[in-house]
Amino acid sequence: MAIRTIREIGDPVLNKISKEVKEITPRVQDLIDDMFETMYEANGVGLAAVQVGVLKRIVVIDTGDDPIVLINPRILEVSGEQTGNEACLSVPGKTGSVTRPNYVKAAAQDEELNDFEIEGEELLARALIHEVEHLDGHLFVEKVEGPLMDVEMVEEEE
Repeated sequence: MAIRTIREIGDPVLNKISKEVKEITPRVQDLIDDMFETMYEANGVGLAAVQVGVLKRIVVIDTGDDPIVLINPRILEVSGEQTGNEACLSVPGKTGSVTRPNYVKAAAQDEELNDFEIEGEELLARALIHEVEHLDGHLFVEKVEGPLMDVEMVEEEE
């Protein structure tokens, strides 16, 4: 496993649409392992493959329960609403207020390309939407309500 370089806002790869994964090769499995290691090293909750410069529809998420791998994820259903500060490993040191669904249901494939569905509320719902948007070339800063703030300033206010 290896820690990969996280691409940052302004890097054109972050605005590209990722491609469907059709088979799990040793390289894809290494990518998934590296994505988890990279995410944990950066203290993140989620990471999309595009954020490490690989245009594949792969997402890893860990909200504190069990690590989740989503291959070829797509959002099926959303409901409710939550507004809160959101951050992104590709926008280091910044946070902003974003309104997201409070409930998300997604379909994806696991590491053997078996289909499954996942449902999440609150933080997991936010992470699911945030990471799937990365796969379509979008960053959370497009949805920020009000100014982007320095993370340090928000921590001082709490």
